[in-house]
Amino acid sequence: MTDFLDILANPAFWVAVLRIATPLILGTLGVLLCERAGVLNLGIEGIMVAGAFTGWLAVYAGAPLWMGVGVAALTGMVFGLLHAFLTVGLALSQHVSGLGITLLATALSYFGYRVSFPKVSSPPTITPFAPMDWLPVPILNAQTALTLFALLLVPVVGWVLYRTPLGLALRMVGENPQAAESQGVSVAATRTGAIVAGSALMGVAGSFLTLSAFNAFFFNMVNGRGWICVALVVFASWRPGKALIGALLFAFFDALQLRLQQSGDAVLPYQLYLMLPYLLSILALVLVARKASYPQALMKPYRKGER
Repeated sequence: MTDFLDILANPAFWVAVLRIATPLILGTLGVLLCERAGVLNLGIEGIMVAGAFTGWLAVYAGAPLWMGVGVAALTGMVFGLLHAFLTVGLALSQHVSGLGITLLATALSYFGYRVSFPKVSSPPTITPFAPMDWLPVPILNAQTALTLFALLLVPVVGWVLYRTPLGLALRMVGENPQAAESQGVSVAATRTGAIVAGSALMGVAGSFLTLSAFNAFFFNMVNGRGWICVALVVFASWRPGKALIGALLFAFFDALQLRLQQSGDAVLPYQLYLMLPYLLSILALVLVARKASYPQALMKPYRKGER
């Protein structure tokens, strides 16, 4: 109990929580935009890998860090367009398309790495984003600008969804696309735009890992974060504010298990500590998801003129 309280009293623990939460916040907001428009995007895991690789490769080639973030966002948009073409344009299975994009994006990224660096024994490194030491806010000033961007994006996405005509149109096509079409809203264009924008955020989420959290690209670095983001959207009931809380909650459990493993008198096998954030997140998901109100047209293809 004393170790637990010592962990919570350590500012470094909360710095780690916020750092771990950042890619989850960005990825969850990306999934949320797609699903609010009625499209499930299981391509997030691969898109995050591709964003991590292309953003890092651009910076390694000499581009500024923010240009690397832009390259990662553009990479996400390309895969988002592919997913939109398959699911909105051709009305194919959203599950199959998303999983296929994950496999495609991951394989292309690993292949690109092998081709670019065929003889290296350890991943080449870059100079990542520096902490915001100038910011007079404890904990936050130990983070990078991408974390601040992720936090500011939460109210921006909430404002767009609930306070603008664009957000209303997006929510309409996710709830009742027939009604939206009758009001002059293009369901195909709105869904495509939401998928592309959401996938761009997924690419940025991946770039955080290589341009901020670490300084290199290595295989399996995304490590299931994309799937966690999909679950967090359900936990958040498709609301940006709750998505932030869910990401911080998972990051808290993850940072806690790391500290517990490092404590000198840990008595449990380390595998149990590794399971801790997932077990507690599943428990929270089960308790919350039963009352979640999901978009009524989620995963339902729409063809104009059909009933």
